[in-house]
Parts: sequence; C-alpha cells; structure tokens
Amino acid sequence: MDLNRIIQALKGTIDPKLRIAAENELNQSYKIINFAPSLLQIIVSDNVEFPVRQAAAIYLKNMVTQYWPDREPLRGEAVFPFNIHENDRQQIRDNIVEGIIRCPDLVRVQLTMCLRVIIKHDFPGHWPAVVDKIGCYLQLQSSGSWLGSLLCLYQLVKTYEYKKAEEREPLIAAMQIFLPRVQQQITQLLPDPSHYSVLLQKQILKIFYSLVQYALPLQLVNKENMTTWMEIFRTILDRTVPPETLQIDEDDRPELVWWKCKKWALRIVARLFERYGSPGNVTKEYFEFSEFFLKTYAIGIQQVLLKILDQYRQKEYVAPRVLQQAFNYLNQGVLHSVTWKQMKPHMQNICEDVIFSVMCYKDEDEELWKEDPYEYIRMKFDIFEDYSSPTTAAQTLLYTAARKRKEVLPKMMTFCYQILTDLNFDPRKKDGALHVIGSLAEILLKKTLFKDQIELFLQNHVFPLLLSNLGYLRARSCWVLHAFSSLKFHNEQNLRSAVEFAKKSLIEDKEMPVKVEAALALQSLISNQIQAKEYMKPHVRPIMQELLHIVRETENDDVTNVIQKLICEYNQEVSSIAVDMTQHLAEIFGKVLQSDEYEELEDKTVIAMGILHTIDTILTVVEDHQEITQQLENICLRIIDVVLQKQVIEFYEEILSLAYNLTCHTISPPMWQLLSILYEVFQQDCFEYFTDMMPLLHNYVTIDTNTLLSHPRHLEVLFTMCRKVLWGNAEEDAKSHAAKLLEVIILQCKGRGIDQCIPPFVHLVLERLIRGVHTCQLRTMCLQVAIAALYYNPDLLLYTLEHMQLPLHPGRIIVHFINQWMNDTDCFFGHHDRKMCIIGLSILLELENRPPAVDAVVEQIVPSILLLFIGLKQVCACRRLLARDNGPKVKKNNLEENEEISSDEEETTVSAQAMQSVNGEDEDEYDDDAWDQEVMEETALEGFITPLDLDNSVDEYQFFTQALLTVQSRDEAWYQLLIAPLTESQKKILQEVYTQAEHRRIMAGH
Repeated sequence: MDLNRIIQALKGTIDPKLRIAAENELNQSYKIINFAPSLLQIIVSDNVEFPVRQAAAIYLKNMVTQYWPDREPLRGEAVFPFNIHENDRQQIRDNIVEGIIRCPDLVRVQLTMCLRVIIKHDFPGHWPAVVDKIGCYLQLQSSGSWLGSLLCLYQLVKTYEYKKAEEREPLIAAMQIFLPRVQQQITQLLPDPSHYSVLLQKQILKIFYSLVQYALPLQLVNKENMTTWMEIFRTILDRTVPPETLQIDEDDRPELVWWKCKKWALRIVARLFERYGSPGNVTKEYFEFSEFFLKTYAIGIQQVLLKILDQYRQKEYVAPRVLQQAFNYLNQGVLHSVTWKQMKPHMQNICEDVIFSVMCYKDEDEELWKEDPYEYIRMKFDIFEDYSSPTTAAQTLLYTAARKRKEVLPKMMTFCYQILTDLNFDPRKKDGALHVIGSLAEILLKKTLFKDQIELFLQNHVFPLLLSNLGYLRARSCWVLHAFSSLKFHNEQNLRSAVEFAKKSLIEDKEMPVKVEAALALQSLISNQIQAKEYMKPHVRPIMQELLHIVRETENDDVTNVIQKLICEYNQEVSSIAVDMTQHLAEIFGKVLQSDEYEELEDKTVIAMGILHTIDTILTVVEDHQEITQQLENICLRIIDVVLQKQVIEFYEEILSLAYNLTCHTISPPMWQLLSILYEVFQQDCFEYFTDMMPLLHNYVTIDTNTLLSHPRHLEVLFTMCRKVLWGNAEEDAKSHAAKLLEVIILQCKGRGIDQCIPPFVHLVLERLIRGVHTCQLRTMCLQVAIAALYYNPDLLLYTLEHMQLPLHPGRIIVHFINQWMNDTDCFFGHHDRKMCIIGLSILLELENRPPAVDAVVEQIVPSILLLFIGLKQVCACRRLLARDNGPKVKKNNLEENEEISSDEEETTVSAQAMQSVNGEDEDEYDDDAWDQEVMEETALEGFITPLDLDNSVDEYQFFTQALLTVQSRDEAWYQLLIAPLTESQKKILQEVYTQAEHRRIMAGH
C-alpha cells in the first residue's frame, strides 16, 4: 500500500472541503490487503502530523470493530462479506501492543479499543502470545513502558470481567503470572507521589477491580497475598493528597489522579466487603473468605475511612466519589457487630456533622437552580447521578443505621427537631432536617413511638414551609409530603391541607423544580389516600393541563409517569379531555424528536418513550368511547408517520402498540393504509419487529375480516411477511409468531372461501419443518398450521399433501407430516394448542378415505388424544385455581419493631430468623414441583385468539366423542383397531371424557 496516498486521504477527511472525496478514496481502498496494517504504521509514526494519526486511529478502530470477527454470507447469498484478511490481522496482532505503549494518550485510547475487540475474538485461540507480549514489557525495569502494557492488561481483564467462573480459565492462567507482578510494581511505586507514579497505581487498581468485582478468583487470592493487597489499599486511602492540589478549582479536583487513585482503592474495598466479606450474605464458596475478611481487614480499613470522614467534618476537601464510597463501605459496617462496635462511638458525629451536612442544600445547588432550573431538575431525577452521588450514599447509610441500630433514630430525630423548631436556624439546615426526616419516612411510619407524631410534624413544620419565600424549601416540603403520602391521617383537615398545598404548588408556583416535586407529591397522595382522590376530582382538567405544561418545558420522565398514573386514577374525567391531552403530548413528542441534541441524549429517548406510553394509556382508558378513539386516531397516525419517516427504530415497538390499540374494535381506511406502510418498513427491518407487529396483524385478521378478504392484496402482504420471517434469519420465536398468524388466518376464514391460500400456507410450514427447527414451539406451530388446514377442509389438505413436492424430501410428504405429528403430540402445551391437536386427530380418525399413513399410526391416535385431555384437564384446574386465588399468600410478618439489632449481633442472624418465620410453614404447602411447569405456562402465542377460543366455539370433548361414536357405528373394524391399544387406566380416562362430553352437551342445552 502507498502510505503517502493513505496519509493524504486521511488529511482530506479533516478538511471540510476535501472530506467527501477523501472518504470516497478510503472507502475504495480499505478492502485492499495491507491497508489496515498501513493505518497502524501511520498511527505509530512520529513523522506524521498528529491530527492525521488521530484520524487513522479512529478509522482503524471502526474497521477492527466491524470487520475483525469472521462473518458468514447471508442465507441465499454466495458472496462472503468483507473481513480483515488473516495476514493483516497477524501483522496487527504483532504490533498493536507496541503501538499502545509508544503512542500518546489521544491515539492510545483508540488503539486500546481495537485491542479489546481483538482479544475478545482471538484470545486464547488465535492469539495466546498476547500474554507473553504484555508480560515482556511489564518485566522491564524502566517504568516508561508500564502504562501502555498495564492498559493492554486492563483490556484483557475487562474482556473477562462479567464471564462465569468456568469461562474465565484463560484469564486466571494469565493472572497467575501478572497478579504477583503488578502487586510488586504497585508496592515499588507507593513511596513515589509523582503524577506518573500515581497514574500507574490507579491503572493497577482498575485491573484489580475488574478482576474481582463480579467473581473473586480464589485460586489467585490467598490470605498472604490478600493481606499485602489490603495493606496497599489502606496505604493509598490513608496517604495525604499533595497540598498544591488545593490551588486547583474545586470542580476540577475530583479528576486529579491522586483522588481518582483513592476512589479506585475505595471501590475495591467497598466491593470486597459488600460482595465477599459479609458472612451470611455470601455464597458458600466465599464463606471462609468472608469470615477472614471481617476478622482481619474490615476494622483496619474502616479506621481509615472514619479518619477521612473526620477530615470532611473539619472542612478539609474530600472528593465526592471518595466520600460516596466511604459511605458505601460504612453501610456494610453497620450490619456487623465487630465493625459497628468501632463505629458506634463516632456515629452521632457522623450523622450530625457529615451525613447531615451532605444532605443540606448547598452553594452548587443554589447556583444551578438559579442559572438552569431545568438542568437542576434533570440532575435531581437522574438515576445515574444517584449512583455516584454522595447524597444518595449518605441517605442510604443513615437509613440502614436508623433501621438496624436503635441508638441512631431517636438522637437524629431530636437533632432535626431542634433545627426545625428554632426560627433563627439557617434555612439550608432546615432543608437538611426535612431531607433527613423524609429519607427515614418508611421507618418512622412503622415505629409506634414516631408514627403518631408525623401528622403534627407535617402541620407544624412542613405546611408553613410550603409558603416559604425560598423555592428550595417549598420543593423540599413537597418532597416530604410525597415521602409521607401513605400516612394514616387522623384529622381529615390535615389531609385536605396536604392535598391543597400540593395542588397549589403545582398550579401556582413560579419555580419549576417546586412544580415537579408538587406533581409527584400530589399523585402519590391521590394514589394512597381515597379521600385525596375525591378532593381532586373537580380539578382534574387544570392539574392535567399543568402537568402537560411541565412535561413540555422540562421533558421530565417522572412527570410523564405521574400523568399516566393519574389517567388510570381518573379515567372517566380524563375521557372528556383526552383529545386535548393527546394533542399536547403529540406536540411535545414532535418537539423532542426535532430537537438538535436528540441524537446524543438518552434522556430524550426516555421522555419520548414516556409520552408514547402515556398516549397508549389514554387510548386504553377511552377504548369504550369510539367517538373519542376516532378523534385520537388522526393524532396518533401523525406520530406514527413521523417515527416511520425518521426511522427512529427505538420507538417502533411503542407506535405498533398505538396502532394495535386503534384497531381493537374497528379498523378505519387510514389504519388499513398503515398496513401497506408497515409492509415497506418490514422489508427493511423485517425480522426484528415482526413479534412487535403481531398483535396489530392479528387485529387486521380478526377485527375486520370482511375488508381483509375483499382486498386480496391484504392477504398477500400478510403471507409475504410470514414467508420472509419463516425463511429468513429471524429467531425461532419470530418464526413461531409467523406460523401462528397463518393458523389464525385459516381458522378465522373457515367457510369464507380462502381455498387458494391453503396450498401455499401448508407448503411453507412443512418445507420449514423438513429443513429442521430447534425449538419445540416452532415445530408444533408449523404442524398446527397444517392441522388448521385439516379442520378448514380435510379433502383439500389431503389433496395438497398428496401432490406436494419438496426439494429436500423425495418421499411422500403426507407420511412425514403424520409421523411428525404423532411423535410430537406431547409437545402441544397450553389450552388452545391441545384443543387444536385433539380436533385435528378426531378429524383424522373419522376420515372415510384414509391415507395409508393414518392406518400406519392407528395404535397411537386415541392414546395421544387421551394424553392431551389429561393436560387439558390440568390447564383448566390451574386456571380455576388462579382465578380463585391469585397465587400463594405468604403470611405477613410484622417486622416493625424488631428490625433493630443489638451491638453484639450480626444482621444476617436476624434476617435468617425473619426469613424462616415468614417461609417456615408455607414450604410444604406450596411445593414448587406440585404443578408441572408446562401446565402452568400458557404459551405467549395463546394470547392471539381464534374462533376456536371463544366460549360458544366447538367443544373438543363433544367433537372427539362424536367422531369416535361415528366411527363405531360406521366402521366397527377400524374402531376396534383404534381402541385395542388402550390400557385399563386409559379406558377409564376415555370413560371420563365421555362423561364430561355428555355433561357439557347438557350444560350447553341449558
């Protein structure tokens, strides 16, 4: 390859004027042998301009990601898709580790992503030498090559991070070499506080974390080397951060390598304690380790963390993630007597000076509220922010301590009440006090000592603050109303005040964060308090209008959920405003979809999806009001059109659900036109969305069969879709859905003149069957299409089978079909499938002109039917049981007062006893094996109703007995052959079937 030509093309991609021509040049060259290794040469060359090296690194990363794995040709195509040639792969394997070691950071990051893909596909099989290569550079005395080689090792460990223990053997073998080596390196580096040294230490910690966080490899970890590691972690946590870092802006300090190194050390010890170090909460292979951890390391680490919290208390800087992980570790420590004894003397100071301080409204909150209240809302409701937030971790620690250690709650409540009752206290501390009390709501509502005081607390401290001139205090007060929304109010006026305050804050407050908190509080009060629901009935319209306004402005998914829940609470009231609401929601959806940042922000997808779910809920609520549904149809069709035109595939499932809801009672001409549009979409993304389309396609067949049959193109579209799925690369579940749709069409159109459809339908499923299927479900569904055809017209099916020729099956198809059916009668599950099979076999045994293939299986027919009846009987009994009693009722065990544990007890002891008292005597009563799982499970496909599933449809008991009686009177010899194989127990079952058939006949007459 001409390196200069590639360099010029890469340079062109950076220049907007030359970009298109340069990209065309690269697209014509990338398949040429030696192109990919040439890119790597350019990347590592110091003589090439840096932007060109960056462009080459990005191009190589994209190539490796897409073309490194071997790919087979698609079904029906002879040409193999492009893969990077093996010679090129070998050159890249030979040089990429050196490339990562030599290159600067901005290029290195792209190469490490390449390395991850290569290891994933080639290690250990094609590239066992990567271990030696990394090892070679890690052994060098000069630390210059260590960072690159550690990054390579990190990619190896990350590849196996979440694999099961038995799949990690290649990694374990490699780490037998590497773990002692990196331990030696980090020990050597610890005394050196320089940036590069700490950067290397951080990388070693990240490797260790990935190695142990999902499964602890006990074959690598023994008491001796773990003691060394724990001492390393303790040293890193305990050492001071260089004082010059205090000159850096506080917002930038968490990114400094010294704090990041502490964060990773803390992540490791918190993870080890939580997952492997708590006896009673670990699986048996870690039990010995957990006892050793608790006895040997837990207190030493906790001592250092208490020191870190004391530094924070003394107003020294501590990085937020370090604080968060310290709280996480202590949260485990609360549960164990040995760590709690050490923590207990400090707990009041931790609660009042550290946890409380973290939970108060801060300068950064004030700044964000003023500058960008919508971003403030996003931050407060972002679950990913919660994951890394010290506030959430502090709240969790406080909750655990208050729930498990009796000394904590009374002292903390006294502390908070002192703040709330003193009028001169800093308002931010009042916010902290409300935050603490609201966080403990679940515990307080269970405690006799406190629960009777909550109503007075709301009346005296929360209601007045809802009128505060400080927005953050009004928002926090709404949040507290939400937290205590399940309180049993003794004074109805207090409940009315709570609801009125929430409504007023929602509708009249000028600050958007207050409105959002008020919305959540109001919905929670309405859901938990019957009276609250009544109070708000006259105000549903203004409440809904305000909620829609908030969603439009903030695009907050939690408020979308509030709308959904209130729609369900007030379905009658919502019916009258459904069209306006849906119009508003459609406008918001359009705005979200059109916004420039939609592509980058996952939040936008979440809010847009929430809006679609809300519209779906409205459609469900108004389904009995056909005139409203018709008005909503036009709005929904516009949404569907936008999603399909923009090809926003993440919303296909939701728009298909909208279309389904619009077609449940009638199908308008525009909805029929949608079928053609969906067919075009199906041609592009056919297999992936077929199961999502299925409920809608089922409606097209069953709701408006007349229109379906009056336009042959509609049937042709449905058949083509089923054929593509059954013959394509779809999952077998999608193929089963396609076969189900064919069965539904046949059963729905029995007696409606679709004879011309039977041969192609049957040909399609039997050819699929003969080519081989893996799942029982698909096999029985293919058979069921042919059985439905037998029910539709026996003569037509037999004629079709006699004249059918299949390329892979030179024999008679009818013989294969009958034999396969007989072999699989025990694979028909659920109610519908068994009934269909019984009816099919009944038709088969009653045939006057029987094919020889039926005679050949005579001994199997009636025993198979009786087996199906046994299964059917169990299904019916199971349905009755579930209808009468929604599953086993576990006795409630009131753990209100006895969740606390004394200082010398382990949390797990109490848990075990509680579990035993909850589960003890129910264990025998509800034996898991008492019900056959196949009986309990109705297949997912049974939800697609056919005429055979309706109450007034053919009765399978009467159908079978009538067929057998007809045979007995018409052909005694054939009848004797049918019943000759029956055992005594089977004859008894046959008699029970006769009795049940007669009973059903009499009941039907009445």
